[in-house]
Amino acid sequence: MNKRIICFYALAMLIILTFVTPLGLSQTQYDLLLQGGHVIDPKNNLSGVRDVAILNGRIAAVAEHLDASTAVKTVDVSGLYVTPGLVDIHVHVYASTGERNSYAGDNSVFPDGFTFRVGVTTVADAGCAGWRNFEDFREHIISRSRTRVLAFLNIVGAGMRGPNFENNLADMEVAPTADMCLRYKDLIVGIKTAHYAGPEWTPVERAVEVGSKVGIPIMVDFGANRPERPTSILWTEKMRPGDIYTHCFSGIRNELDDSGRLNPAMSAGRKRGVIFDVGHGGGSFAWPVATEAIKEGFHPDSISTDLHIGSMNAGMKDMLNVMEKFLAMGLSLDDVILRSTWNPAREIQHQELGNLSVGAPADVAVLRLENGDFGFTDMYGARLRGTKKLTCELTVRNGKVVYDLNGITRPDWNTLPKGYRQTGDPRWDAVTPRPVIPPSK
Repeated sequence: MNKRIICFYALAMLIILTFVTPLGLSQTQYDLLLQGGHVIDPKNNLSGVRDVAILNGRIAAVAEHLDASTAVKTVDVSGLYVTPGLVDIHVHVYASTGERNSYAGDNSVFPDGFTFRVGVTTVADAGCAGWRNFEDFREHIISRSRTRVLAFLNIVGAGMRGPNFENNLADMEVAPTADMCLRYKDLIVGIKTAHYAGPEWTPVERAVEVGSKVGIPIMVDFGANRPERPTSILWTEKMRPGDIYTHCFSGIRNELDDSGRLNPAMSAGRKRGVIFDVGHGGGSFAWPVATEAIKEGFHPDSISTDLHIGSMNAGMKDMLNVMEKFLAMGLSLDDVILRSTWNPAREIQHQELGNLSVGAPADVAVLRLENGDFGFTDMYGARLRGTKKLTCELTVRNGKVVYDLNGITRPDWNTLPKGYRQTGDPRWDAVTPRPVIPPSK
């Protein structure tokens, strides 16, 4: 009897191996396979046609060819560019408080409506909250967003709530700011000082003190242009290597000298290791400054938007629009992707992001590069013509599709059974992973 049972199980296993394996799930190695796209991965010095495979929210393989049958879902992205998810390190997204005229309130935007549709998977809020209100920001925005939201903590305890708060030197406290950074070191990536109107160096010095205690950079929006604290001293003496000067092409804080050339102190600051970030915003990007800097070979280290209600429909439209401006000024697509992925990821000390290395979080943007006649405006509404435009076709966050402009991951409706409901699979799809229940009649 025992021999018969053994023979029965052996026969059953043979049947499974012979018939089930070629047809079934045991061959599946990946959840999602992006096939045939031009991969740009600056960290790994890769720019060429490759397939990218994803499993369990991580990059599983990048190779010249991967068999489509090895994935639950294979998507043809030939003719498109596949890049790491874009990393925008200057946004304002503390939008939940209802406070008027405040970046800890109505001046900010909820992130998910502005990120995935342009390939952004990670943002860093630039100082909307200080130590007094960071936990509210964390509860109401960071923990509820599908976008990965990190933060620069404002040196002002009350956060970015207008001049009465941001000019209050007494609320720029080192100890509680450092304590909050240590409590949430997985979320807080730096210290922000912004909009200060006085003549003192205090905001910068205290931000640096916190940054030195905690081991994180500071980001400086230098506020009013005061002769008592010139930017030349800021770049060459006050800021440390790895600290970030944002709004670097605004032209309102002596980024150009009297002759219209780039301020030599910017180049001197860069030699010291100071980082120069775009931070376009509604009032921080001018063509005379940007074009002169590019002409002199001074490219930004990172491209960022300074997204808020005053910039989102003005000269700055979104992350891709800012990237397109640098294409129009002569940078290559590979250079622009570097400054929108790997460079900002390193600047905020999150080197697990901004790349497509095997094992990295599977945050991916699939972009179309269009040729045509386009126009791009600066903070004053002046136009620069360009011939290239980027469109986001697909965004993947943590291994799942979160945005699909033209339905390239989807079957044509008339190929589906009558009464179809579900077209996705929770292993790769975060848009329609479950059936949509029609309303009752």
